[in-house]
Amino acid sequence: MTRRYRSRANTADGGASRLKSPTWNPASLMVSYSRRCLNLCHVNFSFFFPLVSKSLSNEENLKLFGKCNNPNGHGHNYKVVVTVHGEIDPVTGMVMNLTDLKEYMEEAIMKPLDHKNLDLDVPYFADVVSTTENVAVYIWENLQKFLPLGVLYKVKVYETDNNIVVYKGE
Repeated sequence: MTRRYRSRANTADGGASRLKSPTWNPASLMVSYSRRCLNLCHVNFSFFFPLVSKSLSNEENLKLFGKCNNPNGHGHNYKVVVTVHGEIDPVTGMVMNLTDLKEYMEEAIMKPLDHKNLDLDVPYFADVVSTTENVAVYIWENLQKFLPLGVLYKVKVYETDNNIVVYKGE
C-alpha cells in the first residue's frame, strides 16, 4: 500500500493554511487500494517419454539428452504448482474458488498427461520436444482455456527436487 501525504515544507505556516482551504480535502490523504492475493494449488502426476529431438541425429540426441534419450522412454513423477492472482472478491473472500481451480487442473493437466506416453498419447508433443520447459508451456496453454483472462500467474513444474521450470506465459 502506498500512502501519499501533502508536503508542508513549501508553506510559511507549515501547512496549516491548507486545513482552512476550501479546496483541500482530508480524504486526499487516504489511499484506496484493492486487496490482491496469489493462490497456489498443486497436483502430482507421472508420465514417460523418450527425450528426442527430431531435428538432431541419434548421436546428437544421445550426447545432448544422455540417459534420458532411452528409445524405450524414461519417466518422472512430476509436481505442478499453479498460481493464480487477482483481487479478493469482497463477497466470497476469494480470488478464485479453489474447488473450481482443482477441476480445471484435472481437465487441463491430469486427464491429458497422467500415466501417458507424451510423444505417443499427447498430440501436442508429436512435433514438440517433450522437455520440462515444453510441458510447462503445454500446461499454461491448456489452463488458459479454462481460466478467466489474466488470472493465471505462473506454472511451476518440478521434474525432480533439483530440476524445476517456471513459466509465466512469456
